[in-house]
Amino acid sequence: MRGVTSAAVWVTVLLVLACSSVGAAGAGRVPPEHRGAGRASGPEPPPGAGQGRVPVVGRGWPVGVRPLVVRGWEPPATEYGAGHRGVDLAAAPGSPVRAVAAGRVSFAGRVGGRGVVSVELSGTGDPPLRTTYEPVRAAVKKGARVTPGEPLGTVEPASRFHCPTACVHWGLLREDVYLDPLSLLPPWLLSRAPSRLLPLTA
Repeated sequence: MRGVTSAAVWVTVLLVLACSSVGAAGAGRVPPEHRGAGRASGPEPPPGAGQGRVPVVGRGWPVGVRPLVVRGWEPPATEYGAGHRGVDLAAAPGSPVRAVAAGRVSFAGRVGGRGVVSVELSGTGDPPLRTTYEPVRAAVKKGARVTPGEPLGTVEPASRFHCPTACVHWGLLREDVYLDPLSLLPPWLLSRAPSRLLPLTA
């Protein structure tokens, strides 16, 4: 495809799958007809191979402090079935989008008319975990090193995006296996409210 890099094609495939509907249980994987895009061919791994445990490396939410989860992770019922392979977080256009953990920007560009940023997370194994964020007007470039909380860009207005309100779609993958991005965050970040010490009464 003229003018489109192989990386952009691969990201397009992943995002189309990530935003498809129908929920159930299990890990989401890229269908076999798309697996060869952007990487060397070879024998296919068994379902869930290389998925492993997700390390809790997140140091903050991608947007806001405790954003509303508009739609959660809904992995497919079958290996190649539809699902919601990510989490939608409410975020107003123009809001900063930040890296949840340290890593390297592996993609920053436009896919299907929307801005997308992808970050490979440091110290998460081989192949490394990578997070994706859209729609985002990128403020970083491919190859840049980012630290937790560092701005990646801002939320783009996207009238034709799949959320009922303005949001950021946040995804997590290891190679071509989709995982729950919330599993990156420690429990205290997932709790509804911070703990408080109450005064003692006489």
